[in-house]
Amino acid sequence: MKRVVITGAGTINALGHSVPETLEAMREGRCGIGDLEFRDVERLSIRIGGQVRGFEAEGRFNRQQMSLYDRFTQFTLTAAKEALAQSGIEFHGELAAKSGVVLGTAGGGVSTWDDNYRSVYEDGKNRVHPFVVPKLMNNAAASHVSMEYNLKGPSFTVSTACASSNHAMAQAFQMVRSGMSPAMLTGGSESMLCFGGVKAWEGLRVMSKDACRPFSANRNGMVQGEGAGIFVFEEYEHAKKRGAEILCEVVGFAMSSDASDIVMPSKQGAARAISGALADGKISADSVGYINAHGTGTAANDKTECAAVADVFGPHADNLMISSTKSMHGHLIGGTGAVELLACIMALRDGVIAPTIGYEEPDPECALDVVPNEAREAQVDVALSNAFAFGGLNAVLALKKV
Repeated sequence: MKRVVITGAGTINALGHSVPETLEAMREGRCGIGDLEFRDVERLSIRIGGQVRGFEAEGRFNRQQMSLYDRFTQFTLTAAKEALAQSGIEFHGELAAKSGVVLGTAGGGVSTWDDNYRSVYEDGKNRVHPFVVPKLMNNAAASHVSMEYNLKGPSFTVSTACASSNHAMAQAFQMVRSGMSPAMLTGGSESMLCFGGVKAWEGLRVMSKDACRPFSANRNGMVQGEGAGIFVFEEYEHAKKRGAEILCEVVGFAMSSDASDIVMPSKQGAARAISGALADGKISADSVGYINAHGTGTAANDKTECAAVADVFGPHADNLMISSTKSMHGHLIGGTGAVELLACIMALRDGVIAPTIGYEEPDPECALDVVPNEAREAQVDVALSNAFAFGGLNAVLALKKV
């Protein structure tokens, strides 16, 4: 099997419009969650979120592109541009023919759905724009990235709710590792912060009205975010030959299904995914130094995840650092794992552990080192990124310092 490395990263999210801005915010423990600003927000009971501020799409895309790009696609293309600029890889000839893009999203063009439902049901219009379907479809972002960068190999979208990005990155990892593709663009994006998107989530009664406080005893729910994270996954020898800077190595992945409940998580399902990623990467449990937790800030998720970590790692669980950056950028649903992977890269490359901010009260059911409120300097050789989705779909990636 081939070794797989990451040679480029790009993002836009509530913490920043680039990777350096995002990592700086994580180091500072800065919160990107604030009051939502969009039409009819006053009709919502949930009015906070990790909204991307100051993003002027009109300055980045022309009029024709704007008619085709939902906000989630705009975020994807913005992040992909940064990732490819850092990687320096260009796709021509055989490399273009074999390379592709696999992205994750849960909602796809939610803003487009919302705008056009308003147009038809509220404004009484009888027509919608002819590009509504290609604009809102879940594979729109992947398709536009493939066209923009001449990626003619495997290209598709994965939609597994909150695990979408991790599942997508795992597919890219496996394609490169197997030799099917020398390089893949991968990650995920989401933009559900519009009236219809937030209203639907309100119905689940899992949302906080004031803050995201993962693992804190007084946590009261999750907070939505938006944005994208895109990476270049590349075969190690290919990257080495062209002199690319290597950010870290992807060494393992596992996924599992709880097969038990559509919304309540299972400790056993999460534990199988974590232990499976260790086995796939041939990693000993005691070599793991950091876990970027799913850590949504809901009572059910947090205590279940902590119990799963304790089961898998045993006594070493007390030596682990585990944090949830959702406390800063919010829960990007299908795009969340991609933005969170940046925290793992920061831990491996820079020796900086992103904190869990908003932590106020210890919870006996979350009695792990959750890196409360302030970033920490620590040397880490192996990191895991957890994603556990509604539907009981679990996906865990393992990364290693190079």
